[in-house]
Amino acid sequence: MKRKRTVGLIIVAIVIAIFALTSCADVSHVQECLPPTEHTYGFWGGTWHGMIMVPSFIGSLIWDDVAVYAVNNNGAWYNFGYVGGFFTILKLISYAIRKARNIKE
Repeated sequence: MKRKRTVGLIIVAIVIAIFALTSCADVSHVQECLPPTEHTYGFWGGTWHGMIMVPSFIGSLIWDDVAVYAVNNNGAWYNFGYVGGFFTILKLISYAIRKARNIKE
């Protein structure tokens, strides 16, 4: 009982520390730096970028011109699509793995 409480307190402390450290991150407004003809990514662009996040991350380690996240986005809707796309791919992969294990048995 005491061990569970200690583990719970450690997890809460880690979560609070993560929020405290990341809440100080500065937001760069890049819209004024972009040419007026530059495309701004929205919800669907964020969804696609979330779906291809893992290959983009691997590519960004190899090549300098590959990015994981589009800086020229419209804000919250892009972020929402990005997270949604990433979790959609995770769900599809876990479904495929589960289906493959059921076929084996």
